[in-house]
Amino acid sequence: MKVDFARLSRAFNPQCVVVVGDKRENDFIWLRAQSTFKGKLYSVQVSPDDIAGIKAMGVTNYTSLADVPEAIDLAIVSVPRAVAPRILEDCIRKEVAAAYFYTSGFSETGTEEGIRLERLLTKRAEETNFHLIGPNCMGIFNPKLGIRQAAMQYTGVAGTVGFISQSGNNAMTFAKEGHFQGVDISKSVSFGNGIVLESTDYLEYFGDDPEVKAIGIYVEGVKNGRRFLTVLRKVSAHKPVVLWKGGRTAEGGRAIASHTGSLAIPRAIWDAAIHQFGGIGVAGVEELIDTLKALLLLSPVYGDRIAIAGGSGGQSVAIADVFAEAGLRVPLLTQQSYDEFATFFTLIGGSYRNPVDTGNPNRKQMTHIMTVLEKDANVDNLVLLMTPRMMTTEQFQDNIDLLSGIKRSSNKPVMAILAPSFSAEEVAQAQEIMRRFQDNGVPVFPDYERGARALRHALDYYRFRNNTGVQ
Repeated sequence: MKVDFARLSRAFNPQCVVVVGDKRENDFIWLRAQSTFKGKLYSVQVSPDDIAGIKAMGVTNYTSLADVPEAIDLAIVSVPRAVAPRILEDCIRKEVAAAYFYTSGFSETGTEEGIRLERLLTKRAEETNFHLIGPNCMGIFNPKLGIRQAAMQYTGVAGTVGFISQSGNNAMTFAKEGHFQGVDISKSVSFGNGIVLESTDYLEYFGDDPEVKAIGIYVEGVKNGRRFLTVLRKVSAHKPVVLWKGGRTAEGGRAIASHTGSLAIPRAIWDAAIHQFGGIGVAGVEELIDTLKALLLLSPVYGDRIAIAGGSGGQSVAIADVFAEAGLRVPLLTQQSYDEFATFFTLIGGSYRNPVDTGNPNRKQMTHIMTVLEKDANVDNLVLLMTPRMMTTEQFQDNIDLLSGIKRSSNKPVMAILAPSFSAEEVAQAQEIMRRFQDNGVPVFPDYERGARALRHALDYYRFRNNTGVQ
């Protein structure tokens, strides 16, 4: 099948959406999810009881797709699996740009009937070059336009991440957690069984989408490994692609078969292949979000030497270990920096080797400390460690001003890490701190390990780009 990216663009940026088969017994979940859609929304339903409920919601209903009086950019299909082939034929005749089928019960069930129906859908879509998303999927999320996979999702935010997921639950989890972490979606797709359009097609589309600056992927398997890697290399040369592979273990591989019917790929082969072709492999949703945050907010990372300031003695030891274990270096500073520190730094309760243990007496000197570290020739990246329960609102604002100022005036990447929070009040405070820093372009990570891994992934990505000659 030849992918028509103009049709995909219509589906991801629709002006007219039709929901087929939504029912009262499901609380009209699909029509409610699209209640925030800014374009024209219609329903197709034949049940009189359901039609009454749809009209009560203020949505115009038709009993056939053919009766909808406009060109349809996206159809959302929620019908029993036995009816799915007939609805596909209606979409083909109506020349719908694309449709996603929430309907499940196909090859992932392992049943003869499920496999037969899936093959029928695949054959007809390929014969007519129809752009079918799914089945067994949650479809498209475009928060700017109000197209949602579930009514709980946010809207009104124009993010910069394109997210591709074989799992509907992982797609929605990423959207929720990413939004909390300040990593917002431009467009997302859950494609389930991927019988016609699969991960490679969406990767190629997002690679050319100017609104998408970075791409995240959750994938369980790919149909054509050679094409996937070719597209990955092409896209990674100008946009970071972060991949979370499901089924890395034998147990996970067995679970894949009953989830989307995909074939598992051995972890060692997968990891080596995506690294060679510019992808960034991660092991879960937190690492995926952290890595995207680093790539979107940090200045390009070209060196592995880190300067760390802001912690106490024990914290300094722990964070130095964590960064070193991530394959980064926490080097000694230049003699010039040590000479400068000697002119103002109070050594009682502190130390200025690296990491810089500020201790209480030196916290008011943080601007001077970070300025010395930024100028140091042995330092490529700057990390500020903060402990929320020990800082005032004014101190946080001072640090925001300090780090955002360094980012504007220096090419060295700068980030902040929060010391672990335990109480509910501290967690809420940490959320607000992260938001305020990141609104000013400075990424904040909720613990040492997550910050170190994200920085290391960013370094690996920029090294790949350097090796391919892309700046």
